[in-house]
Amino acid sequence: MSGLRNKTIFITGSSRGIGREIALRCARDGANVVITGKTSEAHAKLPGTIHSVAAEVQQAGGQALAIQLDVRDEQASQAAVEQATRHFGGIDTLVNNASVISLTGTLDTTAKKLDLMWGVNMRATFLASQACIPYLKKSANPHILNLSPPLNMDAKWFAPHVAYSISKYGMSLCALGMAREFANDGIAVNCLWPRTTIATAAVEFNFPEAILRASRKPAIVADAAYCILMRDSRECTGNFFVDEEVLRGAGVEDFGQYAVSPGTPLFNDLFLG
Repeated sequence: MSGLRNKTIFITGSSRGIGREIALRCARDGANVVITGKTSEAHAKLPGTIHSVAAEVQQAGGQALAIQLDVRDEQASQAAVEQATRHFGGIDTLVNNASVISLTGTLDTTAKKLDLMWGVNMRATFLASQACIPYLKKSANPHILNLSPPLNMDAKWFAPHVAYSISKYGMSLCALGMAREFANDGIAVNCLWPRTTIATAAVEFNFPEAILRASRKPAIVADAAYCILMRDSRECTGNFFVDEEVLRGAGVEDFGQYAVSPGTPLFNDLFLG
């Protein structure tokens, strides 16, 4: 029997990019995948909706439930978790993937953008975890995985984009604290971050095209996430994983398969230098 067959995976921000790839990777095991996001109808510039990804999940061998969700809405998040639980009978994994990026300095970051990053990155991660934990306690191998960077208090990671860094580190601090808080319940709480930039809409719209070409595909993060979710939750918690290190530890040697432009020197992620 495949490792995630019949396990229920709740993923925030999964209508495209890394969230979609994690959904499809879990689906290939026969998992139940809860697809959430704001995009329920096709966007002019961005590919994918919660419904198109749900169809892809089913085609890949999984079961899907698509829920339109603004992760900043506390009541809506709670309702989505309850709906998922009624539909699939429980929740085994929460992936906090939804995120907003604005690489702006202090004087160029509006209050609206500050609130959006804080609301989607840290606050939504906290609230989604809070909503899922009562159900995760009932799972045989419960995991929370936050897509956020390793904690490093060197000012160079903050100075160019203070607000964004604080919001992403907020996600990582949630993992640090919750891993200890829920250790006796056997709930693994970990972070995962890519070594390189990843070819997502966020990179496409926030970086020059040359950086997009020097990126890796979202599949590398999904494969690393899958490796983490397969681990014993009582033995693997409170970690700040980097995708390439996880996969090397799992025996992967061919990383060219993940390159957007094989042979092009890779661009290191913002938080890893």
